[in-house]
Amino acid sequence: MGTLIILDLLGSVALLLWGLHMVQSGILRAYGPDLRQFLSQALGHRWSAFLAGLGLTALLQSSTATGLMTTSFTAQGLVELAPALAIMLGANVGTTLIVQLLAFDIMAVAPILFLIGLVGFRGSFGGRIKNLGRTAIGFGLVLVALRLMLNILAPAEHAAGTLAFFGAISDDPVLCVAVAALFTWIAHSSVAAVLLIMSLAASGFVTTEATLALVLGANLGSAINPIIEGAGRGDPASYRLPVGNLINRLAGIALALPLLGLLADLFRNLESDPARMAAEFHIAFNLATAILFFGFLGPFARLLKAILPDRMRATGPEAPRYLDESALETPSLALANAARETLHMGDIVEVMLRDIMKAMLTNDRALVDKISDMDDAVDALDEAIKLYIARLTRGSLDDREGRRAMEIVSFSINLEHIGDIIDRNLSELASKKIKRRLAFSPEGAAELEEFHRRVLESLRIALGIFISGDAVEARKLIAEKAELRNVELAAAERHFERLREGVRPSVETTSLHLDALRDLKRIHSHICSVAYPVINGATETPAEANNSFAGIGAKPAHR
Repeated sequence: MGTLIILDLLGSVALLLWGLHMVQSGILRAYGPDLRQFLSQALGHRWSAFLAGLGLTALLQSSTATGLMTTSFTAQGLVELAPALAIMLGANVGTTLIVQLLAFDIMAVAPILFLIGLVGFRGSFGGRIKNLGRTAIGFGLVLVALRLMLNILAPAEHAAGTLAFFGAISDDPVLCVAVAALFTWIAHSSVAAVLLIMSLAASGFVTTEATLALVLGANLGSAINPIIEGAGRGDPASYRLPVGNLINRLAGIALALPLLGLLADLFRNLESDPARMAAEFHIAFNLATAILFFGFLGPFARLLKAILPDRMRATGPEAPRYLDESALETPSLALANAARETLHMGDIVEVMLRDIMKAMLTNDRALVDKISDMDDAVDALDEAIKLYIARLTRGSLDDREGRRAMEIVSFSINLEHIGDIIDRNLSELASKKIKRRLAFSPEGAAELEEFHRRVLESLRIALGIFISGDAVEARKLIAEKAELRNVELAAAERHFERLREGVRPSVETTSLHLDALRDLKRIHSHICSVAYPVINGATETPAEANNSFAGIGAKPAHR
């Protein structure tokens, strides 16, 4: 009997967690970029940051999601630590608001939410309506899970084993804190933990003092999760925000535990319903700790910076700059990071393309060797971007996110191809020219420079199209591809005319000249690849996109 009750309880907790996940993912998919922009604007001032953290977390029902966004800003040095800490204070308060709402009996709303959610999710609406439908279904599941928990706990109220266990921990507030913290860490949700504590309190399993201690433990557990999840990052600075939040919770618990008896008497006088008492203490505790720490955010931030200094970051071009692992739970943020890293990769390819013509025309051996090192950096970044996107697509992406993920990977692969053509083909041509001490004819050099200039300009336009998705510029780029084909044919014809005239430099460099034109045209074809998804739109579904990531770790062969 006891085993069945525990299994049923764990199942209802799992349903509760899944419902909260649907609420969070639905909101992030519907408004992710807008929320990120809102958060970045609010970080300029502590009070606005606090209110933004409160509102955003109340909407997402996850202080972890808010913390991930904020951590990414601080890790990239875009905002100061003090306003980021203010956001987390607001997030701690915001996560209590759903508990306040669910403290009331609103189970009758669940069928309405399911109906609204189903119509929005399965109807022929836009992506935002579909994701809001997902949110409604998730909230309905939360309500059903709460009712299930209450029904499961009711017959177990007088079981000897149950009474013995909760009787044992009720006499030890520290043990209550530890048990609740452990459960919250396992569940990865303070909302789920507090809702379960409310069910226990309503069923009479625990005393008032134990209820308050369990709520303290739930707050502690939610602050431990971000630190453990970030254990593999290796950068001490990335721990500043979660460690600061943990210290905030620990200080609040240390102050509250000695006063637990007085607090229990106070809340018994204010509220007779044990479930609502737990919800009210939850919000009171977080408000009190926010007020306690708000005036000390500046010195506290300086202390955290001293304890957790910046790591000496790799400065080589091959080191990814924007692939923040903590953003993978937020697809819109992770895709933005991957796009920025692809632009970083594009910047290196642009330098390679610019320098190879300079090396070829000036016979600069050192520049050729430098280009080879840059190609190694391009290969490393391409691999990092593909693996990052592959990890992102293990979760579910909507149509727009799936298309964008494929666009990023496709452009990254094409940039890597361009780097290989420069390193393996054009650099080899330059090396032959240097070794044989050859020189192009003035006319031939001018033709190559002009052709190269147009290819380089197309690469710069392509990088802009990749970010903006400008269809007009994309069509211009495709038109330039056809025009450049004609330019190549005309340049080759003029070269053959010089050969017929017996121009000695042209005779000596004929294979180098024609191969350079051919390779530049191949580079331009890879550049133009970014325009086709913008013009035609992607036809691949997210499921097909996810399947296509299975082999992206393999490096394609080049001819």
